[in-house]
Amino acid sequence: MKKLTIIIALIGSALCAFADNAPTWTEWKDMQVNEVNRYPIHTNFFAFESLEKAMAGDKTTSANYLSLKGQWKFHYVENADERPADFYMTDLDDSNWTTMPVPGMWELNGFGDPVYVNVGFAWRGHYEDNPPLPPIKDNHVGSYRRTISIPDGWDGKQVIAHFGSVTSNMYLYVNGKFVGYTEDSKVAAEFDVTDFVIPGENLFAFQTFRWCDGSYCEDQDFWRLSGVARDSYLYTLDKENQLTDIRITPDLVNDYTDGILKVVAKTKGSVDLELSLLDANQNTVMTMSMARENKEKKTAECNMEGEFNVANPLKWTAETPNLYTLVAKLYKIENGKRGKLLSVVPQKVGFRKVEIKGDRFLINGKAIYIKGADRHEMDPRTGYVVSRERMIEDLKIMKSLNLNAVRTCHYPDDPVWYDLCDEYGMYLVAEANQESHSFGYEDTAISKTDMFFKQILERNKHNVGIYFNHPSVVIWSMGNETADGPNFARTKAWIHAEDPSRPVHWERALKGANTDIYCPMYASQAYCQKYADSDKPEDQKPLIQCEYNHAMGNSSGGFKEYWDIVRQNKRFQGGFIWDFVDQALIGSVPPEKGKSVRTLMYGGDYNDYDASDNNFNCNGFITADRKMTPQAYEIGYQYQSIWTTLKDKEKGVVDVKNEYFFRDLKNYRLRWELVQDDGTVIDKGTIDDLDIAPQQTSEYNLNYTKGNGGNELLLNVYYELKNDESLLKTGQKMAHQQFVVKEYDYAMAAHTMKANLKAKTKVKFNKQTGFMESYSCNGKEMLVGGGTLKPNFWRAVTDNDMGAGLHKRLRVWRTPKMTLMSLKTKKNVTTAVYDMPDVKATLTLTYTIEESGALTVSQKMTTTAGADMPEMLRFGMVFELPYVLDTSKFYGRGPIENYSDRCSGQMIGIYNQTADEQFWKYVRPQETGTKTGIRWWKQGPLTFISDKAFTASALHFTVDELDEGDEKDQRHPEQLTKSPFTNLYIDAEMAGVGGIDSWSYNAETLPQYRVDYKDRELKFTIIPE
Repeated sequence: MKKLTIIIALIGSALCAFADNAPTWTEWKDMQVNEVNRYPIHTNFFAFESLEKAMAGDKTTSANYLSLKGQWKFHYVENADERPADFYMTDLDDSNWTTMPVPGMWELNGFGDPVYVNVGFAWRGHYEDNPPLPPIKDNHVGSYRRTISIPDGWDGKQVIAHFGSVTSNMYLYVNGKFVGYTEDSKVAAEFDVTDFVIPGENLFAFQTFRWCDGSYCEDQDFWRLSGVARDSYLYTLDKENQLTDIRITPDLVNDYTDGILKVVAKTKGSVDLELSLLDANQNTVMTMSMARENKEKKTAECNMEGEFNVANPLKWTAETPNLYTLVAKLYKIENGKRGKLLSVVPQKVGFRKVEIKGDRFLINGKAIYIKGADRHEMDPRTGYVVSRERMIEDLKIMKSLNLNAVRTCHYPDDPVWYDLCDEYGMYLVAEANQESHSFGYEDTAISKTDMFFKQILERNKHNVGIYFNHPSVVIWSMGNETADGPNFARTKAWIHAEDPSRPVHWERALKGANTDIYCPMYASQAYCQKYADSDKPEDQKPLIQCEYNHAMGNSSGGFKEYWDIVRQNKRFQGGFIWDFVDQALIGSVPPEKGKSVRTLMYGGDYNDYDASDNNFNCNGFITADRKMTPQAYEIGYQYQSIWTTLKDKEKGVVDVKNEYFFRDLKNYRLRWELVQDDGTVIDKGTIDDLDIAPQQTSEYNLNYTKGNGGNELLLNVYYELKNDESLLKTGQKMAHQQFVVKEYDYAMAAHTMKANLKAKTKVKFNKQTGFMESYSCNGKEMLVGGGTLKPNFWRAVTDNDMGAGLHKRLRVWRTPKMTLMSLKTKKNVTTAVYDMPDVKATLTLTYTIEESGALTVSQKMTTTAGADMPEMLRFGMVFELPYVLDTSKFYGRGPIENYSDRCSGQMIGIYNQTADEQFWKYVRPQETGTKTGIRWWKQGPLTFISDKAFTASALHFTVDELDEGDEKDQRHPEQLTKSPFTNLYIDAEMAGVGGIDSWSYNAETLPQYRVDYKDRELKFTIIPE
């Protein structure tokens, strides 16, 4: 069924009204003039000349396309008042100019330095904010020139210049004449250059400022770079008859079963528009035609509205990205009949419905979970220039980690990203290029005044107008971190009038009227629980955090606690992790920052002049060069959508829950293993038929045989793809869990390990320190070069530790004074007692050489009741072993480093690692390498056991070398100096790493994962070979 309406609106074209006028050259500092002669915004599409090329979808093969990529002549000045005024003249001698690639960022091609600031404009510290006026000094200006040859076949056609992204603005000239001006650097700017070009060679010239008045609305937390990003090209249309815009709105009716597709097309001239809806196999589902003959006003536009009613179409979701193709074929009407084919425009269609009902955000009627991340558009080598291959790589990583949603922070992305998210399935919060963070959020913020309204509205118009047709876009965001007020109330009203099919997201509205979703930043787990349980009227919106779980450095502690709340199925539906990928750039640290090395560079690495917020732009759970950080594994685990419950340990009965909302598990295989503590797999099996509907649970009997051996028995369950699926390959593990079938018996393990031990052990203690200075086993010395075994209460502080102020508040534990009170040896037991006045405690170290030769070490702290002392970061010891003893074998959680508040995704098993492998290169050095749940740890010829699980790591770095001290410095892992030892760290407990944020008291780990000040004991036994 189809419906058709034609509405004629005689809208005269005025695109070139100012074509003969020169610019005033005040546009770049006037917030009320943000564009001159800009081609009208329209949805992202390309008009092909044939159906064959349209269905292939590659515009670069079209005769209607001419790339502007390549080397352009380039002239650069440091200050805006030094820019050349004659850069566009046809007779200008540019032989002394250098070159700049398009696309390409100046700062990554030898002109200026990248600048990173979080809060504040890039000129922070050098220029007082004075909107609308940007600075003159340090406002670099780039001038571009290139001769473009217009194809012969383009004569008589309309020619449009498309520049994908230019920062911060652009004055465009063609053949010496002013064409137009544009701001809003993160969306494409187009200009009608028909009246400026001639057959053959044409001089295109443009000038771009590092900063303009629009920079006051582009105060995002990312590298501030300048130049041209994304694809730039020329394209042609028929001059008189064309499709100027097309908008598609899908809907679902009849209990989300049947589909409606509303199409609004704008055309010019006398045309017949044929719309065909094709399925994934390019079979025609439905066709309609809309004809309109205009004999009088050839430039008038006409709105054509049509509607497809499709019975039970395949639905689009991030889990099931089923796409149809709408093909719009435009014909010229000649003599009252359909004539020449003018153009073919393909648009992908996804049948889905987005809505808010009560306190839930729904996709196709389901209150989905948002397993999301914020993603800046950044490449470590090319900055803002991100290739299609890099985007696919990002999506592949996201899919492998079970993400289903992305917020395009804090601006619109390259249109290719939206196409890929449509194709591969990803929910998008599509954000406008608006942030004025530096002005704050108070009523006095200048960004709340009328001066900013036009900018704010226009930037949202661009965002909605270009990306309207993408099914992946499920929420519009009006921007980020700008004072809420009337400007956003009016903008939200415009968006809802323009597109009532999607909700609007606005974080700064908090719980107010200017947002449809409560979307705070960095709300704690406790706060989310409180909101989810609240019956207050102001707490009845869906809660989806637009930023949470700040993934800076060694972070993501407490992530499980967030998802325990989400899975209560209340109004907290998830959120977007800040953020997906580090923004570091590949480069070399200059000599004045230390040894010059190739590294990942962050804010402040390039010079000491520009403002910087240092490594705060490295908050990703993926590194800049697209490697998974240790915390990524925890995120992937908690985001997984298949969960197992072990119902009966004896019989091996499990429940398998399908947490997906729209797909079954037919393409998944359940693989299981029953493993005992020596690593032996005593039983295993697979279940290939997991016919479990969405949101349903099924019971399966694994029928395993436990046997009689082993000191611990573990059931490992894995869910793998049976066949390739989208970007993921057969065998990809998408979920896993581990269950303890038989608990580990520490006493039995110790007895077994020492049963046949007959070692000759000798120890010697330093009389001044009380520490061991010699430890030999069977004649082999384990302490060489001054190494020892000593107490350790400090770790190299993480970014979260520093953000919470723990490096200062807890610094008494860094090197607490230890005064040796007594050192006594009685038979085979040596006891050293220390007074620790700084922490009001007594420490007793006891060393017992057993008859077997095993050495048991006890470190016992007795604290002072009622003393006002802070918690410690760890309670443990460090064993400075010979450097060559750098291979570890351990039985515990691994193989990825894990901490008490970030360990749920790491399985207990036997792992082998070197000290270098245990060191993760965080962009800024900090605590790394720790593993929890250790049953035993073997370092060279020594095996360490305890009467309970402990934590451990072995590194070639000391805590002091990794530690930052009281203030952050510009440090990189490649600049560190290795220790002469293999440092084995053994802890009874280490504090969790935290992750709510990285700058407040909330950055500290949750209370249950802290190492409180109280009486404590660490006890372990060393068993030599």
